[in-house]
Amino acid sequence: MNILVVGGGGREHALVWKISQSPRVENIYCAPGNPGIATIAQCVDIAVDDLHSLASFARDTHIDLTVVGPELPLTLGIVDFFESCGLKAFGPSQGAAELEGSKAYCKMIMDKYGVPTAQHRTFTDAASARAYVQEKGAPIVVKASGLAAGKGVTVAFTVEEALEAIAHIMEDKVFGTSGDEVVIEDFLAGEEASLLAFCDGKTAVAMVPAQDHKQVYEGDRGPNTGGMGAYSPAPILTPELQQEAMRTVMQPMIDGMAREGRPFKGILYGGLMIDQGRIQVLEFNVRFGDPEAQPVLMRLKSDIVEIMLACVEGRLHETTIEWHDDPTICVVMASGGYPAEYTRGFPISGLDRAAAVEDVMVFHAGTAEKDGQIVNSGGRVLGVTAKGNTLQQAIDRAYAATDCIHWEGAYFRRDIGAKGLKK
Repeated sequence: MNILVVGGGGREHALVWKISQSPRVENIYCAPGNPGIATIAQCVDIAVDDLHSLASFARDTHIDLTVVGPELPLTLGIVDFFESCGLKAFGPSQGAAELEGSKAYCKMIMDKYGVPTAQHRTFTDAASARAYVQEKGAPIVVKASGLAAGKGVTVAFTVEEALEAIAHIMEDKVFGTSGDEVVIEDFLAGEEASLLAFCDGKTAVAMVPAQDHKQVYEGDRGPNTGGMGAYSPAPILTPELQQEAMRTVMQPMIDGMAREGRPFKGILYGGLMIDQGRIQVLEFNVRFGDPEAQPVLMRLKSDIVEIMLACVEGRLHETTIEWHDDPTICVVMASGGYPAEYTRGFPISGLDRAAAVEDVMVFHAGTAEKDGQIVNSGGRVLGVTAKGNTLQQAIDRAYAATDCIHWEGAYFRRDIGAKGLKK
């Protein structure tokens, strides 16, 4: 088979790495890819939102399956467009991808089908949103309804912070049209976990759970990011709670979307808040998380291509999915200043030494090649991912590898996985 992966981040590097292990695969292409991906696949210089060029390439190269990594092309309707061209693509339709493309729509679906989530209101004008916040008080959560690369959520512990977030999103337009609408919801206490599931429109099969670390600084402080690290399994999501989450959260969403005439195929990602055994949904994404994909895919024992084909073809119920027991962890190395302004183009050293650490994979995210050297080109630059017989061993290996890697201003959290150790 010939496979095309759309995207160029750490998630896509992990996907290409996993796909390359399938005996069914002959050639892997990635658009646009990155220097790490280029070591195991042929990178193609096509942007993720250039649907016509991507489809032309897939047709001309006889691509058997296209795997879509990021949310943007999914919300633009890449799967529908490919299918209209007679091409097979893994991911949700544009209608189903609205679960991530519009937080307001997602909340409406959760309410309609009885999926537990925080009380909330949606606003299209800043004055009404401000009045609601002043009436409700803090803590409170303010979210840009559209896509914001994981940075559109403010957990405000004072009314002033919430008002500032509304101005930031709706008036300053820092997220563009994604901030035309805001969702304001009650603050949920507890501990977060990520539960991802393979879906074929009717059936949802859980992956091993993971826990993301969204805030930029240790101790879960500072602004939200796209994710500073993740580990799997997440002890907070016990096997019993995972079964409950599949019964009360994931399967009801799959059933509900089917009833809406938008059957969901691909990856459904539930961001869950767990408090004393009570599960509530923070958000849904419609693709692999980044960085959750890295530790989760490292634990996948089964052939991912077979699973994806079963999802596309509506026969997931016939498929057995196996996982490794070994815990895994991903530590994100970021450019200094991220998620705010940062400088690009610093040479990165130590990648070979890091990759030589036992059971470590260094997944590239925001990297580029310049004058024969790998340089930082994005906010989140590398995802140093390790497995071990124990979580502590995985953590030790990941940090042994991160300590090998250097560039000017490089930053990473040193407490990824610490919550898991406490459990």
